[in-house]
Amino acid sequence: MVTIMELLLIVFATFRITRLVVLDVIFEPVRSPFFTIEKNNEEEWLEPKGLLGELISCQWCVGVWVSVFVVFLHLFVPYSELFILVMAVAGMQSLIYEWSQTKGE
Repeated sequence: MVTIMELLLIVFATFRITRLVVLDVIFEPVRSPFFTIEKNNEEEWLEPKGLLGELISCQWCVGVWVSVFVVFLHLFVPYSELFILVMAVAGMQSLIYEWSQTKGE
């Protein structure tokens, strides 16, 4: 079974990896084939192409699959704890950063 500490690490790692896939610039080359750029007079936005575009633009959808991946790693892949720990620390850091940005406004 999973302890409370392991669950917290899995949660924060899942959060960080999900954010990486859905929002972060570093993952943009992987996302870009699944989106088109739409424009009107003053605005520009990304429009998902097809089912896969819809899925990778949805934080809730990606979060489900990432959580399956992280739990699988934790339970079945030896030495995956280091990866999960690093992603969890990065997840906590990004939450603290976002919190500090909203407190400063």
